[in-house]
Amino acid sequence: MNPDINRLLMELERTMRAVNHEVINPQIQALTIDGLRPVLCLVANARARYLKALFDLGASTKDDTPTESQLDDLAKLRRAYDELVNGAKALETAVQRGYLDIQPGKR
Repeated sequence: MNPDINRLLMELERTMRAVNHEVINPQIQALTIDGLRPVLCLVANARARYLKALFDLGASTKDDTPTESQLDDLAKLRRAYDELVNGAKALETAVQRGYLDIQPGKR
C-alpha cells in the first residue's frame, strides 16, 4: 500500500480515537465491573424475556402456527433485546478502542 495512504490511515485512526474519547468519555463515569453490572443485567433480562416468550409460545401453540398477535409480542421482545445487545456491543467497542476511561484497581 502507498506510504502516504498508510500514514493517513494511521492518523485517521488516532484522530478517531481522540475525538471519540473527547466526546464520549465526559458523558460516562470511569468504568468498573460493578458499574457495568446494571447494563449487563439489563441485556441478560431482555434475553431471558425473549427466550422465555419463545418457549412459552412453543408450549401454548396448538397447531404449530403462532397467531399474528403472538408474533407481534415476540417481535417486540426481540427488538428490545436486539437494541440492548447492540448497545452492549457498542460499549464493548468503546472500551476496546479506549473511548472510555477505566477506573484502575476497582471492581
